[in-house]
Amino acid sequence: MAVGQEEQLVVFQLNDQQYALPINETQEIIRMAEVTRLPNTNYYIEGIINLRGTILPVISLNRRLGLPETEQTEDTRIIVVENKGNKVGMIVDSVLEVGRYTENEVEPPQMIGDNVDFLKGVVKKDDQLWLLINLDTVL
Repeated sequence: MAVGQEEQLVVFQLNDQQYALPINETQEIIRMAEVTRLPNTNYYIEGIINLRGTILPVISLNRRLGLPETEQTEDTRIIVVENKGNKVGMIVDSVLEVGRYTENEVEPPQMIGDNVDFLKGVVKKDDQLWLLINLDTVL
């Protein structure tokens, strides 16, 4: 990223916290779909969906990050991401906006905690904090 250059993020909600993903890692955002459960999978894998003829694994991002599960509502969305050639859907509580940020608004993840691996950093935007998800470690 060039200095001072703005990048776009998809900002979404998990529980009461706002998280973000770079828009270039995001393929699309879809409404919650019928998920087919799979036996003997990781605890955070919700199952699979049929996305226009493509079978797509779907994970519960709340569960993956060790957060309490929330009830699915009208606002529940699946963010389809691609990481290392694999497409995966991530269930989030709601998608809030496409936000912009510059590199000087990002703090490295110096927090103490178990899930620090899942974060690339924290974007400080006005009075809000967006936790930047690190797809390499989440998926």
